[in-house]
Amino acid sequence: MRAFGKDRLTETFIFTHGDSDGICSGAIAKSAYPDSHIYFTSPVSLLQKLELGKGYKRVIICDIAIDERTSAQLLQKLKDLSRESELIYIDHHPVPKNGWDEPWLHNDPCVCSSELTYKVLAHRLNRDMRRVAIYGAIGDYADDTDSVKEWCEDWDKRTLFFEAGALVQAVIYAGREFDFKRVLIEYLSKDRLPSTIPDVLDFAKQCSDLEEQLRLRIKEQVKSLQNIAYVIDPKGYKSKSAIYAAAYGQRKIGISAEYRQTKHSYDMSFRSRSPVDLNLILRDVAPRYEGTGGGLAEAAGARIPVANFPAFLKDLDMRIGEEEKKLKEEHIIDKCH
Repeated sequence: MRAFGKDRLTETFIFTHGDSDGICSGAIAKSAYPDSHIYFTSPVSLLQKLELGKGYKRVIICDIAIDERTSAQLLQKLKDLSRESELIYIDHHPVPKNGWDEPWLHNDPCVCSSELTYKVLAHRLNRDMRRVAIYGAIGDYADDTDSVKEWCEDWDKRTLFFEAGALVQAVIYAGREFDFKRVLIEYLSKDRLPSTIPDVLDFAKQCSDLEEQLRLRIKEQVKSLQNIAYVIDPKGYKSKSAIYAAAYGQRKIGISAEYRQTKHSYDMSFRSRSPVDLNLILRDVAPRYEGTGGGLAEAAGARIPVANFPAFLKDLDMRIGEEEKKLKEEHIIDKCH
């Protein structure tokens, strides 16, 4: 197993996600604890990777959703770890209802992880690190919270969106280039502008060129059902494909589905402008078709076997319609209230 430091008792280990919100969360945590080591992981890998944090004085986990299939084992491992190290778990994804009321867990599904990380660690941070939290919020479509709107008043909003946009595009283009992402965290932890970080603007431009080609393909390939629009194998960024599927399919929910030969399944990304909770719906519908699904209310993912994909889409479309009708009758619009 890889060793990350000589004197673990004086160091902090940070697990974080590799998207823009995870990177900004990790940068804020590293700004609070500059001696930190950064490790990128995912919900399905966290249980096994926690071993890397053993022996460290402090372990911080940012923007890593809890995988419900292994939540009991993960909770026990985290409890064991918290007896040896200071544990800080910061996340905005929904958590399981049972047992996850530990003092080391900081969870709020109505803000992004970057905003939450800043608030949890604010006592150790320069006030200007709010700007990095704003980048994360913009990248996670969570810049409409009261705090972020207030923080934005201290900056030129146009500059904030330029810098956040460049960062998001560069992160997407980088994909699994984790060494580049560690460089991003190092610079951002010192409150450096994303546009001044090596390769960011070049990567962002290349990402935008590919995105434009993707948009035009989806415009021709998108298909629509009653409540959802979807595209299969768009040959491009899944989350962006889902956004353009909704736009050109003229539906509130867009889906991008990519075929995975090794699993003989479709991996999907969902983006929603509907008041329904995609996370709850997918957790209920996907298992009926031998699949998995979940995430956030407005942005989620799923994996469904190819043979079950058409039936899954039909059932999902019907369920979304039913939920929208119910919410309309109950006059429920805001998912966070």
